[in-house]
Amino acid sequence: MTVLIVDDHAEFRRLARLLLEEHGFVVVGEAPDGAAGLRAASDLEPDLVLLDVMLPDFDGLTVADQMSELASPPMVVLISSRRRGDFGPRLDRCSAQAFIHKGDLSGELLAELASGSPS
Repeated sequence: MTVLIVDDHAEFRRLARLLLEEHGFVVVGEAPDGAAGLRAASDLEPDLVLLDVMLPDFDGLTVADQMSELASPPMVVLISSRRRGDFGPRLDRCSAQAFIHKGDLSGELLAELASGSPS
């Protein structure tokens, strides 16, 4: 499964890449903000996008909705250092398929989400 990581923190992107590659994911790209993430998702057509909710240019919820309109929309998993409840009902209305707290991110959890298995 191919993955694009969109997060404004380079160190988190590096660690997430290592974690996911150890679990068999192929990280095809990284992006530091929403605009670059949208371009990369369109160009690279990843199976899955790991997308930070808090980005410097757009919020990840808006980016997720825009990604759902791509010709080959990826599965979008939102990530944040904040808890799910901090985002209120807007998180439930967005087109992302899942949410993971950054502290809970693991290759196993992402594989479960990607396969449709409950976590």
